[in-house]
Amino acid sequence: MTIYTLLILFVLGFAGSFISGLVGVGGAIINYPMLLYIPAILGIGAMTAHQVTGVVAIQVFFSTLAGVIAYSKGGYLHKKIILTMGGSVLLGSVIGSFSSNGFSSRTINVIYGILAILAVLLMLLPKNRIVRQEEITFNAPLGAALAFLVGIASGIVGAGGAFLLVPIMAGVLKIPLRVTIASSLAITFISSIGSAAGKVSTHQILWIPSIIIAAASLIASPLGVKIGKKANTKILQYILAVLILMTAIKIWADLIGSM
Repeated sequence: MTIYTLLILFVLGFAGSFISGLVGVGGAIINYPMLLYIPAILGIGAMTAHQVTGVVAIQVFFSTLAGVIAYSKGGYLHKKIILTMGGSVLLGSVIGSFSSNGFSSRTINVIYGILAILAVLLMLLPKNRIVRQEEITFNAPLGAALAFLVGIASGIVGAGGAFLLVPIMAGVLKIPLRVTIASSLAITFISSIGSAAGKVSTHQILWIPSIIIAAASLIASPLGVKIGKKANTKILQYILAVLILMTAIKIWADLIGSM
């Protein structure tokens, strides 16, 4: 693997992980399409959908870990939300990750495209404006059930699921966006443990790209958190919605074009 290839992978990992810290996602919503398409476009070696999901699983683990550490002193991590949804999403991600080896690359892309469209629709739901942690209430059984389903789907595509968890938490459960962003990173970190373990045990990991992108994650995610803490929540919401929509359009355009 050349220095040029390693540099491109580092830049791609940095970009995805910066977005991870900024808007509270694991980075898979950015890194999956970038790793699937950009290396092939640049002629540095295309990866299959299975290989990309493996690399992304490792990236999400490290980017969310770095993001949680950066948010740990901000007062935005909500323990009840994290514990309620974290266990469910972990169980689901283990199931999805171990079953993903039986899916074709096209099926994985279809699942990813459906998840992206669903996430965009959920982002359109009205948000709760309560900002004080002690005033936050949410439907715990519903949150746990939705987290389990997100875990299964995200385990299949190697994501932590935050690109779905964020709109679910903010739009369905009515959790304030700033608390959603911080807590979703913690939940996604828990989910990524299951996803990464499943990908490693089923030999879906390309280790050199994974290590390079993980290193970029440890640098970029805390930078994203630092800026995200100061940014207007509406702007963060729009950034996430646009990124998810662009990814959905690209995935579905390629799927339709390959028919």
